[in-house]
Amino acid sequence: MPQDLRLGNAQYAVNEQKTITTTTLVALTSNNSATYNHKNSRNKSKCKSRHNFILFKRKREPFIFVIMRLNLKAVLLFLTVIVMVITCAVYMRCVEFTFPRDLVKHWDRRLYAVGNADLLNDQLDGSDDGGGGIAANDGFNLQDIECIINQEYTVHCKRDEDNHEVYVPFSFLRHYFDISGTMSSPASSLTTIVGSSDSQTQSKFLWMHSTAKINLPKGKYDARGVFMYFENYNVEIRDRVKCISAADGVPISTQWEKKGYFYPTQIAQFALSHYSKNLTEPEPRIRMLENVDSVQANWVIPSKVSNLTRIWHPKFNSSVIQYETAIDFDSAITLKEIDQTLDLVLTADLLLVTNSSSLMIIVENRETKHAYRVHYIPADLLLSVQDENIYYGLGWQALNKWHHLTRDLHIDVQKGLALDGPKKSPIRVKRAELRILSISFLGVGFFDNISLSTYDHMAHFYDAAEWLVNNQNKHTGGWPNPVRRSLNGFAELKAGWLSAMGQGHAISVLARAYWKSGGDKRYLKAAALGLKPYRVFSKDGGVLSQFMDKYFWYEEYPTTPSSFVLNGFIYSLLGLYDLNSTAPSSIANEAGQLFQQGMISLKNMLLLYDTGSGTSYDLRHLSLGVAPNLARWDYHATHVNQLLLLATIDSDPLISRTAERWKGYMFGKRAKHN
Repeated sequence: MPQDLRLGNAQYAVNEQKTITTTTLVALTSNNSATYNHKNSRNKSKCKSRHNFILFKRKREPFIFVIMRLNLKAVLLFLTVIVMVITCAVYMRCVEFTFPRDLVKHWDRRLYAVGNADLLNDQLDGSDDGGGGIAANDGFNLQDIECIINQEYTVHCKRDEDNHEVYVPFSFLRHYFDISGTMSSPASSLTTIVGSSDSQTQSKFLWMHSTAKINLPKGKYDARGVFMYFENYNVEIRDRVKCISAADGVPISTQWEKKGYFYPTQIAQFALSHYSKNLTEPEPRIRMLENVDSVQANWVIPSKVSNLTRIWHPKFNSSVIQYETAIDFDSAITLKEIDQTLDLVLTADLLLVTNSSSLMIIVENRETKHAYRVHYIPADLLLSVQDENIYYGLGWQALNKWHHLTRDLHIDVQKGLALDGPKKSPIRVKRAELRILSISFLGVGFFDNISLSTYDHMAHFYDAAEWLVNNQNKHTGGWPNPVRRSLNGFAELKAGWLSAMGQGHAISVLARAYWKSGGDKRYLKAAALGLKPYRVFSKDGGVLSQFMDKYFWYEEYPTTPSSFVLNGFIYSLLGLYDLNSTAPSSIANEAGQLFQQGMISLKNMLLLYDTGSGTSYDLRHLSLGVAPNLARWDYHATHVNQLLLLATIDSDPLISRTAERWKGYMFGKRAKHN
C-alpha cells in the first residue's frame, strides 16, 4: 500500500478518536461554552473533509484490480475460443480428407474396353479427350468409408461422392483376386502398353493378373532341337536340389525327402535344360590349364616326398601326369595364381589310387576375401561341410578308375553354403563374386586335361543320359522314384512308383543322346525299353490308366483312384513323339501308336480342365468328388505352353483355340455368363 495512504488512515483513526471523546464530554457536561462548540465544529469539518479524501483513495484500489482481472479473463476466453475453432477445423478437415489430384485419378470404365490403349494413355497423361476424362488439375475429395465384404468382414476404403466411386486398397484386391502389382520405373519395358507408343517418363503401377510367362514357339517342334523352353531352366540352382552328385554328375533332390535322393524327372530336366542351352547360347570361353602335350602348367612341388611326372602310359594310350604326395595339405602339388573369375566350370580327367587321394580347389569370395576349400574325395558321400572345407564324394568306385569330372564351382560353393548356413534364408553368393585361386592334388594318382570354362552343357547332358542308362529297371523299363508320395485324398504311393512324366522326360533325353552321339545303341535300347510302362496299368506297376473305361491316360502319379494330371500327361506324349521322330522304324512305330492313342484322349478330355477363368491341375473333382484342384498360374502357363507346342505338330483347331482361350485367362478374361 502507498505510504501517503497509510499516513492518511492513521490520521483518520486519531481524529475519529478525538471526535468520540469530544462528543462524550458534551453529553456529560452541560455547561460547555460556545467557544468549545465552535472549536468542536471546526474539528468535525476538518475530519469530514479528510475522511472523504481517504474514502476516495480506498475506492480507487479495487477499481484498478477489477480492470486487471477483467482483462486477464478476456484474454483467456479469447484464447479458449481460438483453440476450439482450430480443433473443430482440424476435425472437420480429417473427416473429409482431400487427396492431391495427381495421386488418385478417376476410373473411367471405357479404359477396360478392348483396344482402348490410346484412351488409357490419355488418362495417364492427365489429359481430357472431351469425352468424360478428368483433367490433371481437377481436384476431388475422398471420404473414409468401411467396405463390408460379403457380410463377413470390413475393409477400410475411400469414397469419391462426386463421381460415385469407391476405392478399395490394392493390398486387399491382391489376395482376394490372386493378382499381382508393383510400381515400375519409367525405363521398364513393362510400362509400355501393347499397341501403343507411350513415351512417358513417369513411374507407373503395373497390374498383373498373372506373373507367369508364355513362351511362344519359334517354329515347328523338333525332336532333335530345343526341348520346349527348357533353355530357361536352371535346375541346379533350385532350393530343392541339395547338390550335384560328384560321383554321377546329376542333381540330388530334397523335394520329398530331406536327406536327398535321385529323382528321375528332375535328372531328365537337368539334361534337357543343358541340351537346350547348348543350342541357344554362344560358344563358351575355355582356358586349358594342363593337357600334358601342348599346355604344361608350372606346378609347385613343395617337399622331397612329393613328385610329379609327365609320362606316356601305354594302358591309357595317352600322355598323363602321375603324382605322389604325403597326406597333409602342405605336401600337395599345387597350381597357384590361377586368378580365374566368371569361367568357373572345372573339367578334369582323374584317376585316384589311394583312399587319401583327393582334388582340392581354393575359391575366394572377392568381396569378403573369405576362402573356401572344395574337396573331391573317393568316398560314398554326397556333401559335407566343415568350417571352410566343402567335401563332395566321388564314390569308392572312383579308385583306380578314370573319371571325367565336370564341376560348376559356383554351384558347389553355393550348395555348401546353403547346407552349412541358416535354412530359412541361406547365404547367397553371386558367380561374379568368386575367384579360383589354386588347384591341388593329394595322395597318389593320375590326371590330365584340366580346364576352366564358362560352361560345359553337353558334359552335363551326357552325365544325365548315362545315369538314365545305368539306373533303369531292366525288368519294368521304368525309372523308379525311391521315395513315398502322398497326395490329398489318394492312397499313398509307395517307394518305387513310376511316373509317366519321368518316363517321357527320360525318353526325350535318350532320343537326343542317341541322335547326338551318332547312333549309340545303348541310348536307343534304354529309350525303347522305357515304352513298356505305357502299356501296363498303374495298379500293376505301370503308368497307364483309363478315363470312363474309354480313354487311355498316362499317369504322372499312378494313384488310386486315377488323378489324371494334365501337364505330366502332355510331357509323356512329347517323349513318345521324340522317340517316334528319331528311332528306327520298328521302335518309332510303337512310340507313334502310343502317341496317337494319347492324343485322342487329350482331345476328348481337354475341356474337362477348363474352369472358365483358369485350369484344373488334375481331375480329382471327378475321381474323388471334391472341389477342383485349381492350377497355380505357373502350372496354368505350362498348360498353355504345352498346347502351343502341340499345335505346331497337330493341326486340330481344338488345341490352338483352347491354348488361346487359356492364354486369355492369364490376362483377366473369363468365360461368358449365361
